[in-house]
Parts: sequence; C-alpha cells; structure tokens
Amino acid sequence: MRFLVYGAGAVGGAAGALLHASGHETVLLARGAHLAAIQRQGLTLATPEDTRTLPIAAYADPAEVPHPVDAVLLAMKGNDTEAALRALAATVDPATPVACLQNGVANERAALRLFPNVYAICVAFPATHLEPGVVVAHSAPTPGILDLGRYPYGVDEVAQRIAGALRDAGFAASPRPDVMRWKYRKLLVNLSNAVDAVCVRDEATAELGELLRAEAVAVLDAAGIDHASAEEDRLRRGDTIRRQDVPGTPRGGSSSWQSLARGTGSIEADYLNGEIVLLGRLHGVATPYNEHARRVANLFARQGRPPASLPAAQWRTLLTS
Repeated sequence: MRFLVYGAGAVGGAAGALLHASGHETVLLARGAHLAAIQRQGLTLATPEDTRTLPIAAYADPAEVPHPVDAVLLAMKGNDTEAALRALAATVDPATPVACLQNGVANERAALRLFPNVYAICVAFPATHLEPGVVVAHSAPTPGILDLGRYPYGVDEVAQRIAGALRDAGFAASPRPDVMRWKYRKLLVNLSNAVDAVCVRDEATAELGELLRAEAVAVLDAAGIDHASAEEDRLRRGDTIRRQDVPGTPRGGSSSWQSLARGTGSIEADYLNGEIVLLGRLHGVATPYNEHARRVANLFARQGRPPASLPAAQWRTLLTS
C-alpha cells in the first residue's frame, strides 16, 4: 500500500519508518527542525535491535505530496487534528481512507465530518521522539499492537489491507469491528499521561492515576459508553510488548511527557482528560480530578516547565486551593 503518515513524531515516525522498511511506499508530513533533518539526511529509527537511517520522502504540507495515496494515517496529537484535517481535505481525494493512529476518541468523529471512510486504530506502541530526525521504538521483536476497525463500527476490505500492511511492518494488528471499545480502554490508560508529564514519579503519582481512572469509569458508565475491561486489555497485550531501553535513548515517559521535554508549548490533555470532563458535563457527573489534570498539564506546557517536576502532594494541594 501507499501511505501518507501525517505527523511523523514518535508513533507516526516510527510506524512510517517500519512501513517503509517493509516495502510499503510511505510519505511523511512533519514540521520544523524534524522535517528539515529528515529532508537533509533521512529518518533515523532506533530500536532495541538496531539503528538505521531510512531515505523517506517528507513534506510540510499535504499539498506538496506529488502523488495520490491509498490511505492516510493521522498521527499528530489530538489538539492538532482539526487543522490537519482541513489541510488534508483541501488536497486529497475525499474518498481516501483516513485512519486515526492517535490516542483519544475525538479524532475519528472530527475526521468523519470531512471524510466518509474513517478508521480507528488502538495504539499500544511505546515510542519516543525527542531529537530532530530521530524516532525510537522501544519494544522488540514486536514493536507494538495496532488493532483497527472502521469507524464507528465494522471491518471492511480496507481495514483488512491496512492491518495486513501493519503486520508486514512487524506489528500485531487485528481488525476489530468494536475497535472503539478498545480505544475507550486506551483512553482510560492515557488519563495518567498528564500526571506522568508534570509529577515527580513515586507511589503517590500512581495513586493519582487510579483516581483519574475511577472518576472516568463513572463518567463512561453514566454516558452508556462501553469499554474493554482491564482484563481484556491484559489478555490482548500478553507479553507482546516488551519495553526495552535503546542505547542512548532511554524511554523517558508518555507522549505528554515528551511534549514537555521538547518544549512544544502544547499538550494533548484537552483530548484525554478533557474528553472525560466534557462527558461528565454532558451527563451530570463531577470530574474534579480530570479537570485539574487538564489544567495543570496545560499550564506546564504554556509556561515551558520541565516534565516530572511537581511533587504529587503539591498537585493535590493545587486541587484544593
């Protein structure tokens, strides 16, 4: 297949590199110093097994891509999705399949406003992007699990083809008609990203993550939204993902932690914790922990504060102040 990976950060860049290496023609969309480095010297992919630099075509805008593609993989943070979709809709055939290789559950609905053929991918793929021109995949021999299905429900030939391409690239990838159940489970897991990003890591930090998830489960239950259970998730993952340090690039933290580490000035908390806050407001369930996590993560991003620098006790004090 011919892929356009829109957002060549940790997940998008590493997935694009692995698709390219497996023989699927892949084009990347990136920005800033990262784009300049890829255009100058290729994209470097580091894994626990090896490090290689791949000559992948990269552009700043979808209008620059010189040929049609079979599918677009959206891989930017949720806070950048709307702008990316507008740029994409101005240039590609509207029938082009668009697959959301993203955390959160709002991207697919946004894509469906502009594109009729939308696919959801549940991402379990430990990857890091901190240096321009370099992405790191931390699991081997299987880099991650990328199950997918048509949005809002179902599996079709395109989903089967994308899953096959992802398997060619080394991923565990199963077509799932109920993929959004799994994306809501992943959302519950990702709620602790905001705490991981801002708080010093200790037992108290882990407790905050549990509070965020308990609050969110109450919200999903009130909204009538089904989600895969923690046990289902544990069984699906099994021992497929084996996180390992890559020489010179230890796994620093979540995607939100990486946003603070790179000083991007933005973070995806509005589309993770903020999704729970929105649903809570719609269904009359209070969400003080997730609202606080959202606010503090955004504050750290705006102020350029370093990741993992706020004691968990101080996080709680700010909640009650």
